[in-house]
Amino acid sequence: MATPARAAGRAPVRFRRLALMDFRSYARAEVALDGRPVALFGPNGAGKTNLLEALSLLGPGRGLRSARLDELPRVGGAGGWAVSARLDVAGEERRLGVGAAASAPDRRICRIDETAAAGPAALAEHVRFLWLTPAQDRLFTDSPGERRRFLDRMALARNPAQARAAADYELAMRQRQRLLDERSRDEAWLAALETRMAEAGVALAAARRETASALAAAEIAAGDEDAGFPAADIALEGELEAALDAAPAAEVEEAFAERLRRNRAADAAAGRALIGPHRSDLLVTHRQKGTPARACSTGEQKALLIGLVLANARALALSARFRAGASAPLVLLLDEIAAHLDKDRRAALFDILDGLDFQVFMTGTDKSLFAAWGARAQGFAVEDGGLTETTLT
Repeated sequence: MATPARAAGRAPVRFRRLALMDFRSYARAEVALDGRPVALFGPNGAGKTNLLEALSLLGPGRGLRSARLDELPRVGGAGGWAVSARLDVAGEERRLGVGAAASAPDRRICRIDETAAAGPAALAEHVRFLWLTPAQDRLFTDSPGERRRFLDRMALARNPAQARAAADYELAMRQRQRLLDERSRDEAWLAALETRMAEAGVALAAARRETASALAAAEIAAGDEDAGFPAADIALEGELEAALDAAPAAEVEEAFAERLRRNRAADAAAGRALIGPHRSDLLVTHRQKGTPARACSTGEQKALLIGLVLANARALALSARFRAGASAPLVLLLDEIAAHLDKDRRAALFDILDGLDFQVFMTGTDKSLFAAWGARAQGFAVEDGGLTETTLT
């Protein structure tokens, strides 16, 4: 599997320190990082995934568990929680922090260089995260909604503005459905909401198409050089995505708004919008076998899933904005994926990750899973709410 050349002239961005206070299972923890990939190992329940979640909350969104804020404080703690980090950005220090006070547990506080940020979206200007967790193992056999969310998270890593389009679409769709459920005759308000749905929905579909195209290009560039992670063919199934292949966005918006208007009675009867990007699907096929991912073996599905995440990372590394330094750096969070791979595949994965020039955090139950990384990675034993640095060999 090919790996991209390191971006010329761009200095890597690395986490150098991570601190947690009253977060999940951690009363207080602080870890110094030296910029190498990080391997976290320890028994189930030790708190490895909690550390990855803490990192993921330093970006936009609700983190890799999509948790509510009231789920994050440590049981038995004071009620608030905090996560802070120090980053090295081209030789300059940058500080990020998130948390919630016990007096306002439902309000997420974000700080950048000790200054209050407007909100989580501002964090995306400094760092973005892409993750893979055991919860995603059923991606190809789960509902289309899970695959849409997976694709949208990859699109968000490419362009944080994607989050606004998704939020605007969901809000307008809910408000329109409420009016339909109430048998409202407010034509002007319904039309305004349908226009908003059309604008945001087409933007959402366009971002998905761009991401899928970048993934496909990265998969083609990689070819079948690494048999451990089979190449995939990627396609989108959705009316708006297909319409954008044949017409400009403005025409697709107008046509979608008109279809929503004509579909009001059907949507009112169904209790939901029957058309739109919320019904699209991501279709993945094992290229060499020509088999849909949903029909592949469990092991093949896992390898395909890892391959998609790596393809997105490669696509980001090769993008013009990233290479020019105009895009925030990416950090990969890979939870418990080494355990599903044999020794050769693990070694191949570590080699691929080394070539991406992104900081990587991985978890596993046993140190031996990371032996092939050796001195190339920084190892930490995680147990009883604490971390101890150790070698991986």
